[in-house]
Amino acid sequence: GSPVIWEGRIYLLCANEETGQRTAVGLDAKTGRIFWQQAFKADKHKHHKNNSFASSTPAVDESGVYFSWGTPDNLSLTAISHAGKLIWKKDLGAVKGGHGFGASPIIYKNLLILNNDQDGDSSLIALDKNNGKIAWETPRKSKRLTYSTPITYTAPDREEELIFTNWTHGITGVNPSNGKVNWENSVFNQSSKERAIGSPIIAGNLVIGSCGFVTKLKHIVALRPKGKLMEEAWRIEKSVPHIPTPLLIGKNLFLWNDQGIVTCVETETGKTKWSERAVRSGKFFSSPVAANGIIYCIDSNGKMIVMRGDGKFEILAENDLDQRCNATPAIADNVMYIRTYTELIAIAK
Repeated sequence: GSPVIWEGRIYLLCANEETGQRTAVGLDAKTGRIFWQQAFKADKHKHHKNNSFASSTPAVDESGVYFSWGTPDNLSLTAISHAGKLIWKKDLGAVKGGHGFGASPIIYKNLLILNNDQDGDSSLIALDKNNGKIAWETPRKSKRLTYSTPITYTAPDREEELIFTNWTHGITGVNPSNGKVNWENSVFNQSSKERAIGSPIIAGNLVIGSCGFVTKLKHIVALRPKGKLMEEAWRIEKSVPHIPTPLLIGKNLFLWNDQGIVTCVETETGKTKWSERAVRSGKFFSSPVAANGIIYCIDSNGKMIVMRGDGKFEILAENDLDQRCNATPAIADNVMYIRTYTELIAIAK
């Protein structure tokens, strides 16, 4: 999971791979000093070799910070104040999926939203962030544990919606006030098992979602509004990411795939401008980020690739941290925070 920053403080979820214990941690953004940590007992269990017990990114606002983690017995959501005091903890039942948990919550107004698509009983869940009570729960017919994080979207002449991606359901627009499904487009291949891992993004009026399987076809699909529904605008199924989330800069969409091939496409049409290998070797589980028109993406061995983000392909630098890293960097106040498996690193301007 990645770090999140709120008013000079950093929050992240840690875990002990030997015992299963999860630990929520708060740090000072200027010094890195840990000013509180809360430990929670949790079962040790099987997960994918590239997953961990702390693969969820917290959500944060002025009221506190919200953590999620899952075991075969319990899906836990926890709210902690900025001072480190436990506000509430909610257990939402079992998590079914051999690869282990990895979904991250988001905050929408007074709600905490979580994609609870699993191999078994599934749902989309909204909790009151103040007390942890379930505000609504929308049943799903998901057949695969899903890791993509929902986002908000407002089409012209429509109310704001929540966007979810999932292999079985495709791309779904949900009313955030009651969980009602406004529309749903089944746009992913149903003939073989796939998984939604990278998160959807919004580009103007377009909703862009991804899905696929490691050794099979992968898809990036863009939808545009058509009345109260959505229609497919374009799709790409060559050299697209399975795990990293697409990155939008201006009119260009950057697709950084798991093997380090980067494709720059025209966002409105999906037309490919170029596709180049950014690195000779390495796998990418984190997503690219950008600041001041420069793209940064770190591979699983800790090599940070720095690339132009103006639509022209050029590698500007390679910086090797020599530490395992699957988390997406966070950028705030001219500082980049990189979370590796053993350290949190702050790199200033």
